[in-house]
Amino acid sequence: MDRSSIAALVSPYRRRPGMTEFGAAAPAGGSVGLKGIVAGGITGGIEICITYPTEYVKTQLQLDEKGAGKKYNGIFDCVKKTVQQRGFLGLYRGLSVLVYGSIPKSAARFGAFEFLKSKSVDSRGQLSNSGKLLCGLGAGVCEAIVAVTPMETIKVKFINDQRSANPKFKGFAHGVGQIVKTEGISGVYKGLTATILKQGSNQAIRFFVLESLKDLYKGEDHNKPVPKLVVGAFGAIAGAASVFGNTPLDVVKTRMQGLEASKYKNTAHCALMILKNEGPAAFYKGTVPRLGRVCLDVAITFMIYDSFMDLFNKVWL
Repeated sequence: MDRSSIAALVSPYRRRPGMTEFGAAAPAGGSVGLKGIVAGGITGGIEICITYPTEYVKTQLQLDEKGAGKKYNGIFDCVKKTVQQRGFLGLYRGLSVLVYGSIPKSAARFGAFEFLKSKSVDSRGQLSNSGKLLCGLGAGVCEAIVAVTPMETIKVKFINDQRSANPKFKGFAHGVGQIVKTEGISGVYKGLTATILKQGSNQAIRFFVLESLKDLYKGEDHNKPVPKLVVGAFGAIAGAASVFGNTPLDVVKTRMQGLEASKYKNTAHCALMILKNEGPAAFYKGTVPRLGRVCLDVAITFMIYDSFMDLFNKVWL
C-alpha cells in the first residue's frame, strides 16, 4: 500500500481545526446559539409562572415612597393588603406582561451567552474568568435591549396603576395601547440605561459565579456531569450574589419606569433624588423579597435550562 493510500485511510481521523482535545468537533456558534434561544425561551415561560408573586411584592415595595403616600409596612403587610383588596389573584396582577416578555428575554439571554461562549472558549472548551464576565455582560445587555426594558416598563406601570384608587388599565392590550398613546413608543423604553446597567451586571455576576462553581465541582475532569440539584444550588448562590451586587440599580430602574418617572430628568438624577430624599437605605428597598425571588428564580432557571440543553444535545445534532 503506497503512502497516498495510507493517508487517505488515516485522514478522516486526523484532528481537524476546531476540535477539542477530547476529539469532538467544536459546535458551531450559530447552532449552539439557536439551541440556547429555544431552551431559554421555554425556560423563561415556565420560570415566571412559578416566581411571579415575589416579583409583584418586590416592585410594590420599591414604588412605595416615604411620607403620607406610604402604603405598606413590609413584605407581609403588602401581601395581606393585596389579598384583602384584590384577592389571591391580585398577587398575579401584571403576570401576562411578564409571560409575554419572559420568553424572549430568556431566549435572548441564553442565546447570546451560548453564542458568545462558543466564540470565547479555549482549546479545552473552557472560559477564562474574564470570559465568563464578558459573556454574561453581553447576555445581559442583549436581553435588556431586546426584551427586558419594554417588558419591565409595562410591568411596573401596570403594578403602579393598581396602586391608584381607580386603575385605568383594563388589560394587557389596553394598557400597552394607553401607554403608547400617551407617551409614544418611547414610553415602553423608559429606563433603558438603568436597565442595561442592571441586566449587564446581573448576568455578568450570575454567569461568572455559576460557571466558576461548575468548574470547581468538575475539577480536572471537564466532561464530568453536574447533577441538576447541584446546578440549582449553584444558581441560588449566583442569584444571591447578583442581588447584593446590584439592587441599587434595580431600585433606580423601577423608579425610572413608574408612572411618576417624569419627575426625574435621567437615571443619574433619579439616583440623586432617592439619596437626597430617602437616604442610602432606600437603594436596598425590596432586597428581602428580591433575594427570595431571585435565588428561587435563578436556581429554577438554570436547572430547567440545563435539562433542555442536555436533551437538545442528544436529539438536536
